[in-house]
Amino acid sequence: MSNSGQETLVILDYGSQYTQLIARRARELNVFSIILPYSASLDEVKSHNPKGIVLSGGPNSVFDKDAPGLTKGVLEQNIPVLGLCYGMQLISQHFGGKVEEAKTREYGKATVILKDSSDLIDTKFDGSTVWMSHGTHVSAAPNDFVVTAVSGEIIASIENREKKIYGLQFHPEVAHSQHGKEILEAFIDSCGFSKDWSASSIIDEQIAKIKEAVGDKNVVCALSGGVDSSVAATLVHKAIGAQQTCVFVDTGLLRKDEYEEVLEIYKDRGLNVIPIKAGGRFLSKLSGVSDPEQKRKIIGAEFIAIFDEEAKKIDNVEFLVQGTLYPDVIESVSVNGPSVTIKSHHNVGGLPEKMNLKLIEPLKELFKDEVRLIGKELGLPENITQRQPFPGPGLAVRIIDQITPESVMIVQEADAIVRAEVIKAGAEKSLWQYFAVLLPVKTVGVMGDGRTHEQVIAIRAVESSDGMTADWAKLPHDLLATISSRIVSEVRGVNRVVYDITSKPPGTIEWE
Repeated sequence: MSNSGQETLVILDYGSQYTQLIARRARELNVFSIILPYSASLDEVKSHNPKGIVLSGGPNSVFDKDAPGLTKGVLEQNIPVLGLCYGMQLISQHFGGKVEEAKTREYGKATVILKDSSDLIDTKFDGSTVWMSHGTHVSAAPNDFVVTAVSGEIIASIENREKKIYGLQFHPEVAHSQHGKEILEAFIDSCGFSKDWSASSIIDEQIAKIKEAVGDKNVVCALSGGVDSSVAATLVHKAIGAQQTCVFVDTGLLRKDEYEEVLEIYKDRGLNVIPIKAGGRFLSKLSGVSDPEQKRKIIGAEFIAIFDEEAKKIDNVEFLVQGTLYPDVIESVSVNGPSVTIKSHHNVGGLPEKMNLKLIEPLKELFKDEVRLIGKELGLPENITQRQPFPGPGLAVRIIDQITPESVMIVQEADAIVRAEVIKAGAEKSLWQYFAVLLPVKTVGVMGDGRTHEQVIAIRAVESSDGMTADWAKLPHDLLATISSRIVSEVRGVNRVVYDITSKPPGTIEWE
């Protein structure tokens, strides 16, 4: 993902749950950012033309036996460096400062008090609230570094203004840090970024790359009906037109009536779409499987098998288009690469080792909201660009157990009710996702005069701007009551409905 010549903020990832947020905040400030594993070589870092480097936080202590270290030479590049939390401790350790276990650990909100003038923290931010998450801290700053802020007895900020090397013990990238965005912007300004990058600027660049890569060959596109694959297909269509064939597969795990709805949406888009009903094939492969990672890999492999089969029917096909996004790439790599692996994505970790098609992933450097903007710029209608995200494995990861035709039907019917009632109430505009999950438990209930022992549906509704963090939605009680009443009354096999009030982090948006 090298971008030689393009100004880049390089973020070295030490495993923080907030690393993607740093990249996201930089993009919001019109600066292109990229996340690399902390173990990336200096040559790899330099290949991205960095004007600034951020060392992320992480779950380790610098005293751990195999604690992640600094890439040799990374602090000697004569470009600004910002260390956050663990990153600040590494900087301090490198320059001879003192790091030790904190007597008082800080998790959550803290107050920052300025002790000296600061390049990053404006005087008007004195006394503001920031987000801390550490059990180790810098107890003495290195020589040539100034302590610019404290939180109680904890050093909160250090700076070497001459070298433009900075450390923050708190996390400016999270929304809980009151002036975090301004603090990050001050660092970006110190790097001298021109701040002229935008997501839409990649359209012409990607069209040129696609034309060059494909030449006179043909491509097949994995079309799901979602925002990502639709934008990817449209971008490729703009580049090579009729050389692309889109394959839309009904896995049997789509939402209720989605197969017909999606085909209707694409009818007037000029895309060459081949629809394939393969529900029986997928459900057969998934029979008896309850492990979510195994589900993902089975579905990913079966997708590719179908694309391979379809590609053989088309002359001269060499490429497969996928709507992979940047979070898919990051979350599918371990922290000996970036961020602790949460789950594999069907379009990344689910790919088989041997595949007969080369990949085209024109969106793999972008976040979801950036993809929506590109879709709008490409002229896609709102019923595509504003569709709520739907996982690649479909309802397989919303059935928390083995998948059967009966369980699929239950979650489809419950989900249709959730979507219908949320839209009827006009609540969908503020929501990132809203859906039903079938739980692998049975509870006792009473219907009519009889005792029941049936399954539980969990409702999930979250608010988010990019899917990396999310807060559970405070849906009106009367809306929840209507949804619950309808599901229990209309969906056979369900006698209880619960509402998920977990944010991300610590939970993920999907249950699997």
